Amino acid sequence: MRYRLTFVVGLALGYVLGTRAGRERYEQLKKTARQVAQNPAVRNTAESAAQQGRQFAGKAYHVVSERVGDHVPESVAGRVRSLRERNTNGVVADDDWGTSNT
Repeated sequence: MRYRLTFVVGLALGYVLGTRAGRERYEQLKKTARQVAQNPAVRNTAESAAQQGRQFAGKAYHVVSERVGDHVPESVAGRVRSLRERNTNGVVADDDWGTSNT
């Protein structure tokens, strides 16, 4: 499904960039895309897909954690634990990865 979606997006982008219809056709396509994106059915489907993705990622995390076990260096395990705690508590704290929250 992901490859099909990528193909369709690429096809649409190629059409927009390669069309000779000009700015008017581009604006029409943009308006249609905006209408589709604002459709409640599309938004609900996208949110459902995102929620399923989060659930799948959580399950995958637990499976990997069980299999990897103590094979991960303590420095990495500590960072992962701190990130998990930060995400579950909803508190955004400074991390020690050298990244910013912006």
